[in-house]
Amino acid sequence: MALTNTIITSWKLQEIVAHSSNVSSLVLGKASGRLLATGGEDCRVNIWAVSKPNCIMSLTGHTSPVECIQFNSSEERVVAGSQSGSLRLWDLEAAKILRTLMGHKASVCSLDFHPMGEYLASGSVDSNIKLWDVRRKGCVFRYKGHTQAVRCLAFSPDGKWLASASDDSTVKLWDLIAGKMITEFTSHTSAVNVVQFHPNEYLLASGSADRTVKLWDLEKFNMIGSSECETGVVRSILFNPDGSCLYSGSENTLRVYGWEPDRCFDVVHVGWGKVRFNSVCHLQNNVSWYVVDLNRVKKSGSVIQGLIQDKPIPAPTSALGSTLRRNYERPTTSSYRPQTFKFPEGERRSPSSEDEKEDKESSAEITNPEDYKEIFQPRSAISRTPPKRTEPFAAPLEHSFSESVLEKPGPAVKIVTPLKGPITSSTPVQRVEPTVIAAAPHPPIGLNAGDFLSHARNAKASVMGDEEALAQIRKGHDTMCVMLTSRYKNLDTVRSVWASGDVKTSLDSAVSMNDLSIVVDVLNIINLKPSLWKLDLCTSILTQIEELLQSKYESYVQTGCISLKLILKRFWPLISDTLTAPPSVGVDITREERLKCKACYKQLKNLSNVVKNRAEQVGRHGSTFKELQLLMAPLYY
Repeated sequence: MALTNTIITSWKLQEIVAHSSNVSSLVLGKASGRLLATGGEDCRVNIWAVSKPNCIMSLTGHTSPVECIQFNSSEERVVAGSQSGSLRLWDLEAAKILRTLMGHKASVCSLDFHPMGEYLASGSVDSNIKLWDVRRKGCVFRYKGHTQAVRCLAFSPDGKWLASASDDSTVKLWDLIAGKMITEFTSHTSAVNVVQFHPNEYLLASGSADRTVKLWDLEKFNMIGSSECETGVVRSILFNPDGSCLYSGSENTLRVYGWEPDRCFDVVHVGWGKVRFNSVCHLQNNVSWYVVDLNRVKKSGSVIQGLIQDKPIPAPTSALGSTLRRNYERPTTSSYRPQTFKFPEGERRSPSSEDEKEDKESSAEITNPEDYKEIFQPRSAISRTPPKRTEPFAAPLEHSFSESVLEKPGPAVKIVTPLKGPITSSTPVQRVEPTVIAAAPHPPIGLNAGDFLSHARNAKASVMGDEEALAQIRKGHDTMCVMLTSRYKNLDTVRSVWASGDVKTSLDSAVSMNDLSIVVDVLNIINLKPSLWKLDLCTSILTQIEELLQSKYESYVQTGCISLKLILKRFWPLISDTLTAPPSVGVDITREERLKCKACYKQLKNLSNVVKNRAEQVGRHGSTFKELQLLMAPLYY
């Protein structure tokens, strides 16, 4: 038996539910590639380990969604920037908050640690870049020049320069010591999403929403290469550790590029969607790991008998034989002292008592003590970077993988020996499948296959007729039609009353139908025109609003919050003044008005307890309920 050789290039390793709400940011540790930090709209930062299903640690303290995260080079610390503009830095080994940094006026969307010092750079939607001294808990300098959000920051390997990519379609290079811009690259035609320094040479790469990857010479400050990605926006780029090639990630595609001359070595199609190197994607509250075996990806060489043989890319040389482009000079760790870094005088901010309060409100909750102890303690006994294995991520037995799409030269390889035993080497091993696989398919979870088949009296399967097929499809259809018809009639009734100009009567009719969906539809119309709100409406609807605020449907809660906010802003001064006014002498003309105010006050008092309980939630609704709690503050006394 002979089969054509197949090389497994990439496969899905793992998928987890990372947060209780949408995942808004994530990052992989650069040192080991096995630690993952995720940030969500639930305002938490969760720490994970690759191939481990449970969260190791959950970091709290932010009061708005986490927009970006970054590990330091040793993976001992992690920093997270939030939608409110604040940054929080945690010590993972000690499991505690180190710093809270305040200063940005808008959402923080990019972060990077200085490679050798105790410094941190942050970029924001407010177009500013700030450099922080995390030891002194203050801003060292602010770099101005971008006109839109700063999407990515990267320090040079020698720690002297900072590159920034922005939505204004530019890439800027900053001198940290001088505190000024060195140069600006403007060849991109759309927002620049990512920027990356070459690990050795004076080269800079950038990826943009214009579907191009560009390379810049940092000696001559000119563009030396540009490659186009046909599959979509370039979301991430990464140089190979030896600097031989550049990887770019877009939706469902990994590309391998070379330069001088520009060329694409390989293309790998995967299913990762919105990629974050090293090959992590997220969708809603799920996060997936994908593995791409670089030993099986063409990085500059040729294909020999189905296997990739690497050949290093020759560096351009002059007539004297020396490299044309110089390399970074890295100071040794022992001789480098961060405090010798003297930055120009800029805006500085000293720690305040408010910052101390923010630190106390932040915490690091260890959710998986066993994994935490294995990874973070004791540091002297266990290396942070796991020992290298011949096959760090074993390929799956099923063919749920992608193949390199570039045409490989040479004849197809035919094999006759089937695979025996598990894969134990990184060298691709071919597997022979039998002609017929005698295995029953797995039944679908939660479904009965018999419901979709006709019930013939004889043992032979009969072909389902059209009428029988339609009957199966219509299961549950009649019930749904009855519900929708009933709702349509109710709405039509409310509309006919509304047409007469009596808003109070139309709202009362909606309440009497005992259907919250009808109440929500009517409230959404009234909320669009706040002038329709009258005190009479408040007495009719406040009880319904209490049910909406406790509903399991997000749209119901949102409508209830908007209505309650409008009522408080428009009528609370009237209710308060009416109830505190002294009794009138003679004929009590305002008696009816006072009775309405008393009824509203009683209902608002009941609502205040609901709002107080819901204000303890995190995320968008928690912020909305906190705002309502402030408006209802007089009711708590």
